[in-house]
Amino acid sequence: MGTLRYYTGLVSPPRTRFCSFRIVSSSSPVGISRQQTLEQVDKELAKGDERAALSLVKDLQGKPGGLRCFGAARQVPQRLYTLDELKLNGIETASLLSPVDATLGSIERNLQLAAALGGIAAWNAFGFSPQQLFYFSLGLLFLWTFDAVSFNGGVGSLVLDTIGHTFSQKYHNRVIQHEAGHFLIAYLVGILPKGYTLSSLEALQKEGSLNVQAGTAFVDLEFLEEVNAGKVSALTLNKFSCIALAGVATEYLLYGYAEGGLADINKLDMLLKSLGFTQKKADSQVRWSVLNTILILRRHEGARAKLAEAMTMGRSIGSCIAIIEDTVDDADI
Repeated sequence: MGTLRYYTGLVSPPRTRFCSFRIVSSSSPVGISRQQTLEQVDKELAKGDERAALSLVKDLQGKPGGLRCFGAARQVPQRLYTLDELKLNGIETASLLSPVDATLGSIERNLQLAAALGGIAAWNAFGFSPQQLFYFSLGLLFLWTFDAVSFNGGVGSLVLDTIGHTFSQKYHNRVIQHEAGHFLIAYLVGILPKGYTLSSLEALQKEGSLNVQAGTAFVDLEFLEEVNAGKVSALTLNKFSCIALAGVATEYLLYGYAEGGLADINKLDMLLKSLGFTQKKADSQVRWSVLNTILILRRHEGARAKLAEAMTMGRSIGSCIAIIEDTVDDADI
């Protein structure tokens, strides 16, 4: 999930033109400028100066040898698309917009079963009385309630997510690709990512909060300014709608269905409701965003894959941006 976050289990985006691959000699002043700029972007983000980081990126936006991919994704015309039109583009919205995390659900059920069997085994082994078993169960219920009330289920989510990353390679890979989708779409539509985490444990270590799941955070100053002014422009809404759906869209393209990203969809739904959208208008916004996001991700599958590899290694925001810039080809514009 004041910073917009999109999780695996958040929301975030938009697109415009697209960027192209360009080889620049290491002795080229422009090439050096881009590398130095991205290094400075990392420094500004590390200091928490998001405005300075965004200004640096915008200074090189669209310039030859600069950051030609930032905010450059081609977008489909915005209008009301029917479900049949989405199907013609190979998109089944039911598999994309109704994510159910079967992997973590299975892990949770197995843990509950193991706990029940363990309790029975302990009862038989140590001869616990019914009263002792009752107090033990009451203690577990108290801990579960305390976690739900005090940490919004953060401890339980941390345990499940950690087990998922440890024992399920599919879950581990899905989370990484999900966040790479958020990152890529955000950058291509002109929203600067400022950080990412790929597990609840990593989020806890970086942010010191149990209420933060894996996710990608963005420099959303302009969005917040519009919100505070009481009006969100269509362009800004388009961007963040696409970003919100980028994670589930990535999973759909890779696996044929989405498991994570329910929180992303719920956040987008709440945003549209807060803006006073009717159901018909909200459906139109979501369908356009789904189609737009899917088509962009299809064009840039290679960039997303390389970006996911970089994020797995914990590369900096600037390094991830450089990978996008160096991977996207002119033919994809």
